[in-house]
Amino acid sequence: MDFIVEFQWEIFIFAELLSLVSLLLFGGARYIFGKRELSLIFLLLFIVLLMLEAALALVIYRETGEISSFQIVIIIFLVYACTFGINDFKKLDRWMRLKIGKWRGIDLLTEKDKYVMKRQKDPEYIAKKYRYSSLIHLLIFTVAQVIFLGYGLSSFGQAFDYLSDLSWVGTENVHETPYPNEVILGISQIWGIVFIADFIYSWSYTIFPSKQRGE
Repeated sequence: MDFIVEFQWEIFIFAELLSLVSLLLFGGARYIFGKRELSLIFLLLFIVLLMLEAALALVIYRETGEISSFQIVIIIFLVYACTFGINDFKKLDRWMRLKIGKWRGIDLLTEKDKYVMKRQKDPEYIAKKYRYSSLIHLLIFTVAQVIFLGYGLSSFGQAFDYLSDLSWVGTENVHETPYPNEVILGISQIWGIVFIADFIYSWSYTIFPSKQRGE
């Protein structure tokens, strides 16, 4: 276990690289060689690696007895994989079929794929999609903040006091914030900036639809 704790980041990065390779092998096996059964094995490997990352975070927590930036990063990766990652995987799958199909001189895209790709260039659809994703991000961010505050505060009264007076926002002194430690404070600050930027960017497709282009 000492080895796992000492090299936790290296193990995590290696698992992420294997996950990426497994997705590429999935596309190659299915669309280049036509090995559907083999491609499913690579897809299963990707899922297993996600489960191993979750198990790794749990092992580190049991060994150290505390939540660190390592567990938070893995949680963020897992949440992404189970939410936005699903849609991104579908986009990657269509992209691989498009590129590999052109390379092989055959059409690997279904009519539904072509419809989806065409729809993704529609400004109204793009705006709706980004509104939806921004609200999902808002929900995830809110739930995460509730969990973080739950570790740092002992009552709803304390939470209300901090939320009614936001003068602590931006401070680097963790003792002036409702967060339990510097790690969670730092992650919350970074995530907060990313969330605000993502929210503004997402809604820009609604405010300025005619100026946006599809992906």
